[in-house]
Order: sequence, then C-alpha cells, then structure tokens
Amino acid sequence: MHASELVELGALAAAHGPALVALAPSWSPAALERYWAAGKFRLDSWGRALGAYSREVQSAPHARQRQLWRQVRPVLEEILTGEVLGRVWTAVMCLCDQERGNGDAEPVARSVYIGQMEARNRALNILVYGQGFDLHEAVALNQIRRRSERWTDLLLGSLLLDHDVTEFAFDADRAREFAHDLREEGGLRGLAWQMTMASLRAAFSQDLSPQPASPELNRQLASAVVELLPEELFDSLGAPHSLWMVRMTNLTDDTQGLVEEFLAPDPPGRLRRFGWRRI
Repeated sequence: MHASELVELGALAAAHGPALVALAPSWSPAALERYWAAGKFRLDSWGRALGAYSREVQSAPHARQRQLWRQVRPVLEEILTGEVLGRVWTAVMCLCDQERGNGDAEPVARSVYIGQMEARNRALNILVYGQGFDLHEAVALNQIRRRSERWTDLLLGSLLLDHDVTEFAFDADRAREFAHDLREEGGLRGLAWQMTMASLRAAFSQDLSPQPASPELNRQLASAVVELLPEELFDSLGAPHSLWMVRMTNLTDDTQGLVEEFLAPDPPGRLRRFGWRRI
C-alpha cells in the first residue's frame, strides 16, 4: 500500500469522524492492540532505515551517498505524509474516549502519535543536515512536508466544527479558518467532499516515489484503522450489516479488501452493488 492511500484514509477518517464520535464506540481491546502493534512495527522499520542512513552517509563516497539517499527518500516521504492519517485518527480516537468518559483508546493513540512525531523530527533533521541529495530534491521533500501539514489542518477542520482538536494541528489558526469554510459548506459532504478528494488525490499524485518504503506495514496499519471503525458507521453509509461482518471475519484478507475498496475511485457499479452512497 502506498503512502498516498493512507492520506486518503485520513480524509475518510476526517469525513466520518463526527459520526464516529457521536457513536462513541466501545473499542475492542484486540483491535486496539493490533493498531498499536501496526503503528509500532512501522515506526521501528522507519527508525532502522533512518539509523542506517545516518551511520553510513557521513563517511561514504559520493556515489554511495546518492544510493543511500535513494533508499531513504521513500521512508522520509512516508513519515511526512503519515502525519495526515496519524494526527486525524489520533484526534478521532481521543474524542471518542472523551465522549464515552473513559480512556481505552487515547493512551494507545497517543503512544503511536508520539512515535510519529519523533520520526518526523528525525526526518526533518536529515532533510536539513543529510547528504547525498541536491537542493532540488530537498525542495521537493519540503513541498511534501508543507502539503501534508496543510491537508492535515484542513481535515482537522471538519472535527473543529464541534470539538477542539487544535493540539493536533500544525497551525491552529489555519485549522480554524478551514473549519469556518467547512461550516459554510455544510461540512465534508456532497460536492465539498468530492472536490476535497479530487484535490487531495491530485496533490499527492506528484513528487512521491512510485514504490513505497513499507507497503506491507502500511497495509497492516490501514487494516487496523478500518477494523476499529464500528459497523454502525458503515450501516449509516448504506453498507449491509451482514457484508461488514463477513468482511471482518478474516483480518488478513477481508479487511485489506475493504481498505482497497474504500480507497479506490467510486465507479457507479460498485456503489450500486454494495449499496454505498456518495458522501
């Protein structure tokens, strides 16, 4: 699974976040554990890749530095774009716990979130002090960083309509401005949702490496997020209850199938077949 697909999953989490908070689901301990494990496995993988680059690049000849950069760049891209899903989903999980008045999910969510911020700091350090890349490549990665931050704040704006989640925003004032605009549009639904998704896909279709650094770990994380979504939420979108239960029977295959269908474009035939309505 590519990093850009996780960005789209972050958009879905933002669009359905208010409904999820209203449902205030009772989290499955096993599902929470799988989410924590998926996040930690990916963080560990990133850490090993960043550590290997940092240890060798200082004393390596130029040709080897270039090779090391080509290997670590997809990792940096995943870290920077991972902020979108990471911050939005953490905000949603924390709000759900606050709504229920318990702390089942928030410690898990914040643990993964803190690891994400640490990885981000290491990635930015490489972007400033690393070797093996030229100014053009540094500018391209910085654009990815800025794009991810802006989209994170925009998506958090949908949650700011009813809740204060500015702690997860990069720029609280910008997130509030997005919330104001979304309020006038009626939230992330209808034409506003379609335009948002089209713009998001266009924004992350460029500058990213074609091959992801952690395709299987990205897939595991996406599956863990989808597993935590309550079946009532899917029913509210028109998905049959029985279909959801069948798809969740096998966490390896069925959940991945649901993730792929969620992130794919919405051809009319598929929508009719599953009874899903456009947002």
